[in-house]
Amino acid sequence: MEEPGVDFNLKMVLVSFKQCLNEKEEVLLDHYLDSWKGLVRFLNSLGAVFSFISKDVVSKLHIMERLRSGPQGEQYASLQSMMAYETGNQLVDVDRRSRHPDSGCRTVLRLHRALRWLQLFLEGLRTSAEDARPSVLCTDSYNASLAAYHPWIVRRAVTVAFCTLPTRKAFLEAMNVGTPEQAVEMLGEALPYIEQVYEVSQKLYAQHSLLNLP
Repeated sequence: MEEPGVDFNLKMVLVSFKQCLNEKEEVLLDHYLDSWKGLVRFLNSLGAVFSFISKDVVSKLHIMERLRSGPQGEQYASLQSMMAYETGNQLVDVDRRSRHPDSGCRTVLRLHRALRWLQLFLEGLRTSAEDARPSVLCTDSYNASLAAYHPWIVRRAVTVAFCTLPTRKAFLEAMNVGTPEQAVEMLGEALPYIEQVYEVSQKLYAQHSLLNLP
């Protein structure tokens, strides 16, 4: 993972998602993984409350880096090439997790779902009133994304943990881009990059009928 730098801020991370798509709208996995590393740094800077997500993301990043550096690494250059390779060679567990629990398609799908949660949460911070409670924004975003894939006991623990989140102002200041007002403006400029990557990935998974991999 990257070492923290004094010039690190969330804008750098969000804008980096712009590099994930080439002119053919292929999702370039090297840039995708690097962008996620930046998001992990941001989540970790907010305290232990997000560790349940960041730890899982880190484990998924390690899986993808192993695949990318392995003997078939070139097949994992983009999301499109990875899906074609793994589905074409029956390397994806479509019905039940058994022979290929760490396939690239399954691993990136978990990152994809987590990205949706973070996108919704940051959008909620951007559009909410000054006195909005991040605990409510985060819970709503979680319920609209990751909650559907977690057992009840995890959902309960997560929503309880969200109650300890700091104020909206504290979140915006943690982005390290200036005043809360400047952070809101930055989110408006940068979040569309994440949204575009998410939408291209979502469409690709849907086309291959892989949105519900076990």
